[in-house]
Amino acid sequence: MDINYELYKVFYHVAKSLSFSDAAEALYISQSAVSQSIKTLEKRLNQTLFIRSTKKVALTKEGELLLKHVEPAINLITRGENQLCVDPRKGIQLRIGASDTICRYYLVPFLNNFHKKYPGIHIKVTNGTSLQCAKLLERNEVDLIIVNSPNSALNNLMQIIPVKEFRDIFIANPEAFPLNDHPVTLEELQQYPILMLEKRSMTSIFLHNLFLEHSLDLVPAIELSSNDLLIDLARIGLGIAFIPDFCMSDTTNLSVINLTEEIPTRKLVAAYNSDIPLSDAASFFIDSLVEAAEAEAKA
Repeated sequence: MDINYELYKVFYHVAKSLSFSDAAEALYISQSAVSQSIKTLEKRLNQTLFIRSTKKVALTKEGELLLKHVEPAINLITRGENQLCVDPRKGIQLRIGASDTICRYYLVPFLNNFHKKYPGIHIKVTNGTSLQCAKLLERNEVDLIIVNSPNSALNNLMQIIPVKEFRDIFIANPEAFPLNDHPVTLEELQQYPILMLEKRSMTSIFLHNLFLEHSLDLVPAIELSSNDLLIDLARIGLGIAFIPDFCMSDTTNLSVINLTEEIPTRKLVAAYNSDIPLSDAASFFIDSLVEAAEAEAKA
């Protein structure tokens, strides 16, 4: 089936904005040209891609399916065009996807070293949960991601490289929760307010599964999007927070609760699209993560 790339480009802009007028403005063409392009594409595919009404535009199921395939292709082509047309005086861009926790407590020194090595390359970091970052990579909106593993959103089209092993811990203000005189069971922890990340995070999924493995139902008192806030709330005695151990940089008014059950270790992994060659700069960044991991393992 021979379909002009421009038709898919118009489809992409309409599908992302759900507006014929916004797509026309982005593409610098008339709204009637956008409408005609969509009609032509639908005719050639023999599928209805949009539900049109006087007030709004919505994707059909067929349109949603097509967008899943067109979006990565458009992003990949745009990335190639940008690299070919880049102004050498401005340098190129390294796009990284990672959560704010991973950025703050793990990536900062690596970003600093990278900037010293490649001062002309702009670093763009997009924050999101580990699940969201995997989707960004799948759509070619980032060059690489650093995320928690296990991660159900990682797939066999991605090159996955472990860069750090860590363990999750429960922390509390010992004055509010004096639990350090003996090891505590997960069942006993149920009696206390648990502070944890919101349900869409891999950390939340991990903890819920851990409780289920011990036939326990976890009902958190507070769910937030930030480990920093969890630490702050634990410090003032509002509950017992569940965080990765590498976030525990300041132990003031906090202690780690000793559990009878062992919490399995997890990993931070770097991942990139195995079908797209990495730039020298991106390879340097990943190599620096791996070298640090190897040095930590030997220490």
